[in-house]
Amino acid sequence: MPDSPVHVPPIRRPPAHGTAFPPATNQVPPLVDHDLADSDPALHAGLVAAGTTLSPALAELAVLAGSAPIIDAARLANIHPPVLHTHDRAGRRIDEVEFHPAWHTLMSRAVGAGLHAAPWAPDAGTHAHLARAAGFYLWTQTESGHMCPISMTYAAVPVLRQRPDLAQVYGPGLQTTAYDFGLRPPASKGGLLAGMSMTEKQGGSDVRANVTTATPIGSQPAATGEYRLNGHKWFTSAPMNDLFLTLAQAPGGLSCFLLPRVLPDGERNGLRLVRLKDKLGNRSNASAEIEYDDAIGWRIGEEGRGVATILQMVTMTRVDCVLGSAGQMRAALSEAAHYAAHRWAFGHPLIRQPAMTAVLADLALESWASTLTAMRLGALVDAIAPAASRPAACAQDAALLRIALPAAKFWVCKRAVPMIAEALECLGGNGYVETFPLARLLRESPLNGIWEGSGTVSALDAVRALQRSPDSADALLAELDAAAGTHRSFDSSVTTLKSLLSGDPDPAAARTVASLTARLFAAALLLQHAPPQVAALYCATRLGDGGDRVFGDLPTGHRLAGIVAAVTPSPR
Repeated sequence: MPDSPVHVPPIRRPPAHGTAFPPATNQVPPLVDHDLADSDPALHAGLVAAGTTLSPALAELAVLAGSAPIIDAARLANIHPPVLHTHDRAGRRIDEVEFHPAWHTLMSRAVGAGLHAAPWAPDAGTHAHLARAAGFYLWTQTESGHMCPISMTYAAVPVLRQRPDLAQVYGPGLQTTAYDFGLRPPASKGGLLAGMSMTEKQGGSDVRANVTTATPIGSQPAATGEYRLNGHKWFTSAPMNDLFLTLAQAPGGLSCFLLPRVLPDGERNGLRLVRLKDKLGNRSNASAEIEYDDAIGWRIGEEGRGVATILQMVTMTRVDCVLGSAGQMRAALSEAAHYAAHRWAFGHPLIRQPAMTAVLADLALESWASTLTAMRLGALVDAIAPAASRPAACAQDAALLRIALPAAKFWVCKRAVPMIAEALECLGGNGYVETFPLARLLRESPLNGIWEGSGTVSALDAVRALQRSPDSADALLAELDAAAGTHRSFDSSVTTLKSLLSGDPDPAAARTVASLTARLFAAALLLQHAPPQVAALYCATRLGDGGDRVFGDLPTGHRLAGIVAAVTPSPR
């Protein structure tokens, strides 16, 4: 990576024209019509590390994601949030959510690109899940809210396959690239979307405390798996999706069910929308409190095995949480670097002022680490997901994913919040204004850390993976061993981790274990696949005894301008 300065356009001072209000100068043009992949060396490095490159379809998606119409659709979808209509004008119950047309624009593009379920198709290629991960990472930089139903649909397919008769009915509609909005019988629609509905008022992450009941219909429930569900759910995102995986207490214990919004005969299922959540961020996406009123559901898996049945869905949505946070960080970095390249202060462009250069370089390190981590997780999903070319999972990769995923979900999603806050500050007061995209990004940033298990839950899951699967520790250490001997702080931190793993990790130290695991996982990838100055700076500032530090607090002697130049967007 050459240590070359970013090209900065010269400041232009218009001639005086005698008005009392001269035109504004030194204003930064919006970052539009740029290729997201063009200034993202970490994305390319992550793909190459897995033995592939950016495909023509992904390259096209990267250009579309940076286009002015899509950027405007993201803005409109957030300033015109969804509206709940529980009844029509005649008083009939309809339970529908109305979205702005911009939402449908974003959804149709995402579904059309296959970001929802394309990797599960029989003809998917060797790197199908990694390619989809790269696409999800790129497209989430447009707007995060609509990626929720995209993610849930992707994650629902492998769970649905545990019930082949249901997979035969609903699978083709989930895997098509047609976006077909509206509540109609699934068989009549060109495409379907899926969701999940698990948490309840009294339990939250503790789904075993759920009280929603599922009563078998008929005398032979084992043969049909058909039940009536009654109860409530506290959070159900994207309630206008066509079908949901949900948990309820059956006679044999907590079980997993498929619940369509519209039954095969065209009758609306007994799913009532109570109200939409008024959220801090993610405002384009409808999240609802719902009630089940004799809703019809079909059991997937055995009674009492609901958590185990739905865990595969949680695994996939957790991968998307990491991808989403990595994408948000990359979007924030792009906005900050673009602004600093065009804004002048004290006679110089911000990007060439050493203090700002240090901040931007530090933000770039965080983005590099999260992007490589996310791409590695996508490659691991390829290794464990059944496919025509790979009928069985790789045991070592499965063991690595069991520990790397909850650790990365904990750390990357946590780091997004301070990283995006610092990027916002690079714009000064402008960053705090809603007409700039960083305000929306900051409001979005905490959510991936909450979804699919908040920070403590994810950290505890990392510890449980080590306790329940000794192979996971071995797979993790083998992954780190590939970078051994390349940096002193890395080697000493690996020794510390080995000490933590030598016995049963204390749950009280779960965040320590998860944090160090995720940072070492990222550092190993950087040491192997990033420019030397990026990897060395990351190890020097994120490993060992770094003490309390803020972004931009970097050791001296490192060449930073080239790091910043490589990640600064260049509008077309």
